[in-house]
Amino acid sequence: MIYVCPLSHVAMNVGELAPSHLVSLLDPQNMIDTPAGMVGRHHLKVGINDISVPQEGYVAPAEAHVAGVISFLESWDAKAPLLIHCWAGISRSTATAFIAMCQRNPGREKDAALMIRAQAPHAQPNKRIVAFADRLMQADGRMIAALSAMGPAEFVPEGTTFNLPHLLPPGL
Repeated sequence: MIYVCPLSHVAMNVGELAPSHLVSLLDPQNMIDTPAGMVGRHHLKVGINDISVPQEGYVAPAEAHVAGVISFLESWDAKAPLLIHCWAGISRSTATAFIAMCQRNPGREKDAALMIRAQAPHAQPNKRIVAFADRLMQADGRMIAALSAMGPAEFVPEGTTFNLPHLLPPGL
């Protein structure tokens, strides 16, 4: 399973879910240490701000960041949960969960996006992160188009923990 949450739920989820892999997507000044119980090499720390357009004083997601995420996600064997978080559990983390689902379900980008929307009405995947992933994963625009199919997100100041299957059921 893939779990997505805000920073405020990380310690609880690490304790309860015992994930084998953790992805932290936070601005560099607020990056967390590897939580107790996690293996350091299984904790990817991506120091980026939640922006879709580069702005002075902020770290915009770049192709190299997304390439690192894709490589890290490939190392997850799905025998234990994957936990992905950002500050609010709304944008960077949902984009990363979408990438993980698209990696494991090629050609089913729209199904993955609709599954995320069904599980998390608040999800608003960061379009810049997804655009880099679309190019790197050679999805030919399908990942970007799938975000449009999700429709608008429900506004919340902080998301809740939700889970997604790493493999989509047939006929979804």
